[in-house]
Amino acid sequence: MAASTQPARVVVIGGGLAGLASAMKLAELGSKVDLISLTPVKRSHSVCAQGGINSCNDQTRQLGDDEWKHLDDTVYGGDFLNHQPPVKEMAFWAPKVIELMDRLGVPFNRTGEGFIDRRRFGGTLYKRTAFAGATTGQQLLYALDEQVRRQEAAGAINKFEFWDFLGLIQDETGRCRGAVAQNMNTMEIRSFPADAVVVATGGCGLIYGRSTMSVFCTGSAASRCFQVGAKYANAEFIQVHPTAIPGADKLRLMSESARGEGGRVWVPRTPQDPRPPRDIPEADRYYFLEERYPEYGNLVPRDIATREIFDICVNEGLSVEDDRMCVYLDLTHIERSELDRKLGGILEIYEKFQGVDPRDEPMKIFPAVHYSMGGLWADYVKSADGGLEAGAPRNHMTSIEGLYAIGECDYHYHGANRLGANSLLSCIFTGLFTGTSIVNYAASQKSGADDVPQSLLDAAVKAQQDRHDHLLNGNKDSDENPYLIHQELGDIMTRVATVVRKNDQLQEAIGKVDELHERAMRVNLADTGAWTNQNVIFAKALQDMFPIAKALLRGALQRDECRGAHFKPDFIKPPLTSDDPVERRRQAEAWCDAFQENNEKYLKSTIATWNSATNQPELTYEDVDTSLIPPRPRLYGLVGAEAIEEVWNERAAALAGNAQPAGSH
Repeated sequence: MAASTQPARVVVIGGGLAGLASAMKLAELGSKVDLISLTPVKRSHSVCAQGGINSCNDQTRQLGDDEWKHLDDTVYGGDFLNHQPPVKEMAFWAPKVIELMDRLGVPFNRTGEGFIDRRRFGGTLYKRTAFAGATTGQQLLYALDEQVRRQEAAGAINKFEFWDFLGLIQDETGRCRGAVAQNMNTMEIRSFPADAVVVATGGCGLIYGRSTMSVFCTGSAASRCFQVGAKYANAEFIQVHPTAIPGADKLRLMSESARGEGGRVWVPRTPQDPRPPRDIPEADRYYFLEERYPEYGNLVPRDIATREIFDICVNEGLSVEDDRMCVYLDLTHIERSELDRKLGGILEIYEKFQGVDPRDEPMKIFPAVHYSMGGLWADYVKSADGGLEAGAPRNHMTSIEGLYAIGECDYHYHGANRLGANSLLSCIFTGLFTGTSIVNYAASQKSGADDVPQSLLDAAVKAQQDRHDHLLNGNKDSDENPYLIHQELGDIMTRVATVVRKNDQLQEAIGKVDELHERAMRVNLADTGAWTNQNVIFAKALQDMFPIAKALLRGALQRDECRGAHFKPDFIKPPLTSDDPVERRRQAEAWCDAFQENNEKYLKSTIATWNSATNQPELTYEDVDTSLIPPRPRLYGLVGAEAIEEVWNERAAALAGNAQPAGSH
C-alpha cells in the first residue's frame, strides 16, 4: 500500500528543543513518531540554555525595530555566511514562536504591567530577548515535553529514552528508510523503519574534551550520517563563548544574560592586583569592552568579546590571576532582588561550583567552546518573498533523501558567529516549520515505512551488531585506551582550533589527529559486559568524533581569512592609520577593495563529503544566498570604521543606482 494513504511514520533522533518541537508538530499533523533520545528528554542539553529567546516585539517596535532588523542583525553578526532565506523565515516566525511558547505555559518573566519582559543580548541594540529567569531553556523544554507526553498518551508518539542512535537504514538508491539504535541498558540493537528520519542531536563540543556542552554532546549522531553520505557544512565555525567558569571536568556557562542585565567585564589595570576586587577603585579598573566598543559595550557579539578577553589575558598579561587566565564579570552593583529575580539560576551555579556569592564578589570567567555554527548540510526551497516555501519537501533535507537535520546540528542559521538567544529560536522554529515538509515528503513516496524489506532492516542491525561485538572482543592485544585518546584529541583541538588559529599548527594537528583516529579504531575496552556498558558506547562516540574533527581542521586550514568565530591573525584586516583626510580616504578605498576581493574568494560555505576509502573529508565550496541584504564590512570598534563605511555605502549606492545605504530597506 502506498505511504500516501497511511499516516507518515517518522523517527526523530534527539529529545532537545528541536526534537521535541518536531515530534509535537508531526504528531499534530497525524504522523506516528518514534522519538529516540540518548538521555531522558528532560535532561537533553537544551535544558542548560540560560539567557533567553529572541524575537522583535511590541516594545522594540516602538523604538523602530522590526523582523527585518532581526534578520539584518543575525546575518551581520554571522559575517554574512548565513543563507538569508532561512534566516528571514526564522526572524518573521519569531514573534509567533514566543506567543506559542507563552500559551503552552512557559513562565516568562513579566513587567509590572504583565507584558513579557525582555533583555538585551549581544550584537543588537534592541531588547529582543524573552526570558524565564536564567533557566529559559529548561522552561521551554518542559513546556514542549508536556505536549509530547500528551501525544504519547494519545498513541501518536513512542518515546525511546536512553537509546543511542547508531546509524541509518538506506536502500539501494541511498534513500533513508529508517534508523538503527541501541538500548543503553540492555544493549539490545534494533531497527526503526520510517518514511523519514529527523536528526536533532545538537553540537559536537566533546571533540574539544571540555566545553560548556553536556558531556554527551559528542557530535557522533551527525558524524554517523556524515560517514554514510550526508554532507557536513562549515565545520570550522565553532563558537567560543566569552564567559564560562573553568572546571576540571567541564566548563560551565555563565550566560550572556549576566551582561544583558548590566554585568560589566573588567580587569585591574595593574597585572594581578592583589587587592580584593571590590576594594579596587574605578580609576584602577579597565572596562576594556566598554572602552573599545562604546556603542555595544559589554554586549558586542560573542566572537569579538571572546577575542578581547583572550587578548587581555594572553597578549596583555592582565589576567586577574597569575596561574589561571580569567577576567572579572561584575554584577555587584545591581540590586540583589533584581539579580535573584532575573539571574537566580546562573548565580546558584557559580555559588555551587566556586563557593563564592557573585552578588557580593565579581565572578572570574574565561572563554569556552560553546556551540557549533556548522552542521549537517541541509537544503531549502526559497519562496517568492525571499523566505522559505512552507511545506516544500526539500526544506531541511540533507543530501541523503529522506533524512532531515534541524536545530544545532544543521548549518543554516548562524553563519560564522551565532547571536546570543538565537539558538533556542532556531531549534524551536526548525522543529515546527519542517513538520509539513516532512509529511508532504512522506506522502509523495510510493513505498513507506511498512514496505521496508525485512532483509534491509536485518542487514542494518547486523552491521551495527558486528561493530559492537568487534569493539568488545576484537582488540584484545591492544593497549589503546579510549579515554586517554579522547583526552589527547581534546588537548589538540583546544590548542589549535579555538580562539586563534594558525596554519602551521593546523597542519601539524591534522597529522596528529590522523594518528589518533587510527589508534581509536584499535581501542581495547576494560568493560566487556552485556548490560549498560558505557565503555563501548563511549568508544563508538570517540571513533565517530574524528570525521568531524578532521573536517573542522581541514576547513580551518583552507580558509585563509578572519570571519566571525574563525580568526587567523595572519589574515586580519588592519585598521586605518592615517589622520590625513586624503590618505585616510585612500586607505579606506584600499580596505574596501581587499574586503570585496576576500568575499569573492571566501564568502562561501565549506562543504565536506566523507571519503570512506581514505578516511578523510573532501572539501568543496558553495555560494551563500545573500540576495536580501548585500554583504558589508563588519566594523564593530575598528579604527577608521566611519571612513570605511562611507566608502562602502557610496559603492553600494552606485551599484544599486540610488543613494540608499547597503543593508537598509
